[in-house]
Amino acid sequence: MSWWREARFGMFVHFGLYSIPGGEWKGTFVGSHEWMRNNAKVPHEEYIQLAQQFNPTRLDVDAIVRLAKEAGQRYIVVTTKHHEGFSLFDSRHSTYDVMATPYRRDIMRAFAESCRRHEMKLGWYYSIMDWYHPDYLPRRDWEVRDATGASFDRYVQFMNAQLTELLTNYGEISVMWFDGQWESTWNHTLGQATYDLCRRLQPRVIMNNRVDVKAAGGDDRTLGGGMAGDYSTPELEVPARGLPGQDWETCMTMNDNWGYAKDDENWKSPAKLIGLLVETASKGGNLLLNIGPMGDGRVPQPSIDGLRAMGAWLRVNGDAIYGTEASLIDVPECRTTTRGREVNVLVERWRPGPLSLAGLRGTPRRALLLADRRAEIPLRTTPDGIALVLPDRPPDPICSVVRIEFEAPPSSRA
Repeated sequence: MSWWREARFGMFVHFGLYSIPGGEWKGTFVGSHEWMRNNAKVPHEEYIQLAQQFNPTRLDVDAIVRLAKEAGQRYIVVTTKHHEGFSLFDSRHSTYDVMATPYRRDIMRAFAESCRRHEMKLGWYYSIMDWYHPDYLPRRDWEVRDATGASFDRYVQFMNAQLTELLTNYGEISVMWFDGQWESTWNHTLGQATYDLCRRLQPRVIMNNRVDVKAAGGDDRTLGGGMAGDYSTPELEVPARGLPGQDWETCMTMNDNWGYAKDDENWKSPAKLIGLLVETASKGGNLLLNIGPMGDGRVPQPSIDGLRAMGAWLRVNGDAIYGTEASLIDVPECRTTTRGREVNVLVERWRPGPLSLAGLRGTPRRALLLADRRAEIPLRTTPDGIALVLPDRPPDPICSVVRIEFEAPPSSRA
């Protein structure tokens, strides 16, 4: 887990057949667009025809990986198969895959080769739930497709065969990111067996908690005692106090959908995106930020713009994010991260003058701005903790960082 804890920031990529209609089915936008088949109750034989339209000729995988590098992201997790059951890789165990489309190129191989070139950690998203496979159970409650003779055991064999392909045909894979584990046919025994299979195939791979069912009395976002998985995955939220005692990662969209959405222009501003990264790191978690390429493979421009803004901020302030630990204190005026003998004070709402870091204990040597390390910030020790005096103007209009260096690792007041 050490590289993952150091990384703090990754890219999620949602791409599939659902990217073609972008949430619009027969002239109606159906919402939650990667779920559009379910939302619009599209019959099986109609939906699978999208595979004959799949030809993302403007998909530039290397450009996506370079965008992640520019954004300061340290790993990428790509959808190999979402709930729709369509595989974006060359699978010997399915005819419902990218090789049966006009595109006829293994997208996962392109990601694996590009990530190796750019020294980017790579992960696979894989949905346990599968709306296509004839043996997957249960079917949608609205679906009329006959399930006579379907065998969930046979589906698990198919899934294991695909996981074996994904973990043996593409070199080193750093993450297996599971989803769709909440239906009644999945259980802890199957989750543990899947975890063990992946570890046998690649001993260094790490897996999220969604390989298993939720723990008794728990929820989907957290790890429970004895449950398979290496880290927790709160979705579309940063837990109020983080998840102390667990490794965790917030997965978040840049607008309101995971897959490409023609009708969704509710893009998060650069300030909001940087704020999410700062909040997540200050609580000891990672941020997995999603892009949803269009049906032709292009990344929406607002996603590119937002990621580039984050990268520009991280090039100055990344030392306050990468490899840090959760804040030692809780103060309303700012967020902090900790690394060894350093405390980073991340100020989004700059107010010139005194800033009290109540509860922070230690012997400070100096304080400086990450944006200008020659500019020392006045500080003093008080009965309550440490106090800074912020200058009149912030060096960054979104979030400025003051680093405090201590003689020894600081602590917090009990």
